[in-house]
Formats: sequence, structure tokens, C-alpha cells
Amino acid sequence: MYEKSLRSQIAALEAYAPGLSIEEIQQKYGLSQVIKMASNENPLGTSPMAAEAIRRHAAEAFRYPRGGNPRLVRALADSLGSDSSSIVVGNGSDEIIDMLIRMLAEPGRHNVTCFSPCFSLYPIQAGISGVMVRRVPLNDDFSFDFAALLAMTDADTRLVFTTMPDNPSGFCPKAEDVLGFASALAQRAPQCLLVIDEAYIDFADDEKSASLWTSGRLPSNAAVLRTFSKSYGLAGLRLGFGILPQEIADAYWRARLPFSVNILAEEAALAALRDTCFREATFQTVREGRSLLTKELRDLGCTVWPSQANFLLFKLPEGAIGAADCFEALLRRGIIIRRLKGYGLPDHLRVSIGNRQENAAFLAAMREILTEGGRS
Repeated sequence: MYEKSLRSQIAALEAYAPGLSIEEIQQKYGLSQVIKMASNENPLGTSPMAAEAIRRHAAEAFRYPRGGNPRLVRALADSLGSDSSSIVVGNGSDEIIDMLIRMLAEPGRHNVTCFSPCFSLYPIQAGISGVMVRRVPLNDDFSFDFAALLAMTDADTRLVFTTMPDNPSGFCPKAEDVLGFASALAQRAPQCLLVIDEAYIDFADDEKSASLWTSGRLPSNAAVLRTFSKSYGLAGLRLGFGILPQEIADAYWRARLPFSVNILAEEAALAALRDTCFREATFQTVREGRSLLTKELRDLGCTVWPSQANFLLFKLPEGAIGAADCFEALLRRGIIIRRLKGYGLPDHLRVSIGNRQENAAFLAAMREILTEGGRS
């Protein structure tokens, strides 16, 4: 009835495809236990201090949170060593991505630029807003071609998105290369904002040198996005934050939907910021697991790309079972990883770093699949 009423951008939209859930795989294959290593979630679960904060404040769920989430903004400013006037929070960093596009780019006039493949929400949200998306292919080794990205921009480019480390490869460009790009971008497109998505930056071997924000070198034409979904273990509560130029931060608070960060998410985040032991244990688990999975997958003949994130991009040995069949064989064994067909990488797979037991189960299954050709 309403098909003809839909905006053309919505009618043609290919929605974001999340990783498969544990429940749907349990139901499909009749499994009592399933391991999920598909969505880059925290391998240790939720911070105990955050979980306790949720329990303690559950009875307040009938209350609206305070407008602007000032306690959380102050806590983030203290944690980051930042001016609170530049900090924004959102219902996941997804909300901030969406808001930046809607605030800065006019449909039919401006464009947004990003790499291909990349985190699919950048082009999806631009498309929903009716803003043209320009995409630049990654190099064959999944590194960034900043010269080509710059050449794709013009005076009507309002946003350039880049992810450090990148998803789905885990590649992290050198900070100096990003600084050089930001400087050249400021000359070529003075009204353009460079958005550096640092969702995975704290898993890097040396966060301080990898992050322009942490190293204190963030250019004036750049913004940084971060999330509570990964190292803080709060993916289900949907909470992200950004460090924006102050004028844009002021506009964000005026334009965003009120109360988009709920009261339990805020209390959990405040507790998670204090739980430094949990985050350190997370980093140790991820870095040890990343090293182990890299070595063992390579020993099985897989091609594994170097990663600074909490996941690995890999390709199966030449002549082995195909990626789609391997993915299904893992599902039958109760292990969910990520197919990358939607990223334009049908022959590649991505696995999140799990805890010791999950990593061991995944590797055992991979040995069996590659030896037996995927048979159950």
C-alpha cells in the first residue's frame, strides 16, 4: 500500500546485516551450546562493576536520564583529559555517525567519502539521508590509499570517514600518514570534517602512538569516535562517545533526540570507566588470543592479515573448502564467525578473538574442517 510513498533512498536501501545470534543458531541446528566469535564483542563479557551498577540502579528505570548526560560527559572528560565542551555521547557511536551526516551534509548537494570495504554504517546512513557517497578501494593488502581518498574529495565533501584500526581487516595506518592526510584535506576541502572512528584503537599494541587523540595530535579539522561496546563490554547497552570540534558538539546537543542514552547505560558506563582491572584483563586476553589465532591459522595454511583490533581477517588455504562452506561447517559445530560477502569479500572470513576456551574450540574445529573438508 505504501511502497510508492517510500523515499527512493529508503526503497533501494540494503540494510546493515549484523552477525548471527546465538539463539537462531541454537534453534536452526538443535544445539544446546553455541560460541559467538562474529561481532567483536568483549571476550570476558561485561565489567563486573558495570553489571553491579545495572542491578543497583534497575529500580530507577522508570526515570528519564538527565538531559545531556552531564555526569558521564564529565567522567569522560576526566578519563580522556579533554575539555567537556568537545565531548558528546550517543546511543552507540552509530547515533553520532548518523547525526554528523545529517548535521553537516545537505542532500543533493554535498558528498561523504570513505574507503571500500569499510564499516557499512557510513554509506548506509549517508544513503538514508540522501547524501552522495564516494568510495575509494583499499589497496590489495587492505592498507589505505590516502592519495586516492584525497583525490575523491572536493569543495562539496563534508565528511571523510576512516577507521583506525579498520574493519574488517584490522589494519591500522601510521598516525603520521593520517596527520598528513588531514593537513592535505584541510587545504583541498576546508569545510570537510575528517571522522576517525577509533572503536578498536585501544586493542592496538601501542595505543598512544596509534591514536591521534591519545597522543595529543588531533588536528582541528578532525573528530574522534569511540565506543563502550568493545573493551568496556557494554555492546548490548548501546553507548558511544565522540570528541568533536566545539561548534559541532554544540550543534549536536541541540539536534540529537532527547534521552537517547538511557539511565542504565549511563550508570554502567560510569562504573566501567572505573573498572580498570577489567579492561586490562580484556587487553591481555585479546592480545594473547590474537597472537595465538594468527599463528595457529597460519600453521593451518590460512592467510591471516596483521591486525591491531580484536578480530582477524583470514582466507582459507588454496584448494581447501570454500569460505561459505567453512562458515556453515563451523555453524554446525556451534561456532559463529563472520562471513564477509556483504563487504565484497566472499572468499574471506573474520573471527573475533575469544577467551581461551572459545579460541581453543574454534581452532579445533578449523583443524577438523580443513582435514575432513567440512564434513560433520
